[in-house]
Amino acid sequence: MPTPRTWFAAWLMASFLLNAKAGEATLSLHGFVQGNYALDTASANPDGRDSKLAEERGQLKLEADQGALRLFVKSDLAWDHLDDEEELELREGTVDYTATSWDCKLGRQMVTWGLGDLVFINDLFPKDYEAFFSGQPLEYLKKGVDGVKVGLYPGFASFEVIAIPLFTANHFADGKRFWLYDPLPGVSKRRTVEPDSSLDNTEVAVRAYRDLAGFDVSLYGYRGFFRQPAMLPDDPGAPTRLTLSYPRLAVYGASLQGNALSGVVSLEAGYYASRDDRDGGNPLLPNSQARFLVGYQRQLWADFTVGLQYYGERMLDYGAYTATLPPGMPAEERLRDLISVRLTQLLKHQTVKLSLFTLWGISGADYLVNPEVKYNVTDQVWAALGANLFGGGEPWSQFGQLDRNDTLYLQSRYEF
Repeated sequence: MPTPRTWFAAWLMASFLLNAKAGEATLSLHGFVQGNYALDTASANPDGRDSKLAEERGQLKLEADQGALRLFVKSDLAWDHLDDEEELELREGTVDYTATSWDCKLGRQMVTWGLGDLVFINDLFPKDYEAFFSGQPLEYLKKGVDGVKVGLYPGFASFEVIAIPLFTANHFADGKRFWLYDPLPGVSKRRTVEPDSSLDNTEVAVRAYRDLAGFDVSLYGYRGFFRQPAMLPDDPGAPTRLTLSYPRLAVYGASLQGNALSGVVSLEAGYYASRDDRDGGNPLLPNSQARFLVGYQRQLWADFTVGLQYYGERMLDYGAYTATLPPGMPAEERLRDLISVRLTQLLKHQTVKLSLFTLWGISGADYLVNPEVKYNVTDQVWAALGANLFGGGEPWSQFGQLDRNDTLYLQSRYEF
């Protein structure tokens, strides 16, 4: 059933169209229909079924321009065969105003900051990890935020300021379809508490960027919340009830990208200040961290590209964290780091794309392997066959806990 946010976006669209003078607005309508299917290859789901995903989906994109005003709406309607239900989702719904040296965007929008390839430092905006792990197209990893974005372009630099009054959490894998590590499986009484919509809880993100000596340089700031919940038991020694809440967070970061070493070099870093655990003495809340990324991409021969990344998260105040860790609780590592490799080969006049993406945990010894073959049958029709393979590490590690969730997926799409 449509949510209040969906009705608000529909009201914006109707208001825009009703106020547009005949003949002055430029309208365009595009979209696609697609099928997404993912078959278990390691074991059945916790609910006994052998598929992570079986759905047909349609999307409509409406764009309307009237002078400095622009309307954009992107909405999906999907039928989920596993749960035998339909889903109507507003992916994006915005009204834009563009002036000479500034612009403004109001509504649900996708925001992508930072340089990481499937690792995120200064991109603090919500993600849908279940969509990615179950084999949906990569675009569905991103979730929209409901807010206002203002762009300022004074000449010496460019700025983006985003205010998000309505909190949106990351969407993690469903325990009915995915095998996941649960540190307290015997505690069934659980509740989730999200931040209230208030002025004090409004998320604010700022980005300043410009070209400097041929390199794209950005500075970032964020004040809001972790999008992964913390598990807070009523009694750490003998818990009977769990509260899942989202601790407060501030992030300060920077990135740099440009041509060097016969390829493209990317550097990114961020300081994560845990505002609810400033001294690191509460092991149930996220500790402050320093996160960093070094990336390199190069085309080695015609239509073959290799991308490499080294990514790390270093926990600060580690001594205070370990000193207060309850007995029996697995300790997080001081440094969690990983490397990734992406190989891409285009064939047959770039109509066939062979790709391999891997994430390997250096500290955790876990891994994700994602091979895929994509074929553009025509300019409007394409299909992709791939797999998500997980394993290694401890049962509670990021990809080790997904060891039994290997899948083979098929995507097909007709665009119009």
